[in-house]
Amino acid sequence: MKFNIYGRFRIEVRRENDAWAVYRSELGKRIMLNDVVIPSDIEADEIAIYLDDIFHEYAGPGQCVELVDDVDGMSSSGTG
Repeated sequence: MKFNIYGRFRIEVRRENDAWAVYRSELGKRIMLNDVVIPSDIEADEIAIYLDDIFHEYAGPGQCVELVDDVDGMSSSGTG
């Protein structure tokens, strides 16, 4: 799953070995973000809300973390 973090950057969250792995997506590269930890018991449909809690300092008024459609890069949903 890919997420747009308030239009500032994008991250990808993947399930790997029964845990959530978080990567920053930049210029066609994925860089693992070891300092962002998503508890393994968080359900996939709750990740956007969890990320919104973590990164809320980056938000402007009315902004939320958005799930990005893998096919065309368009936003498909958000937390708000």
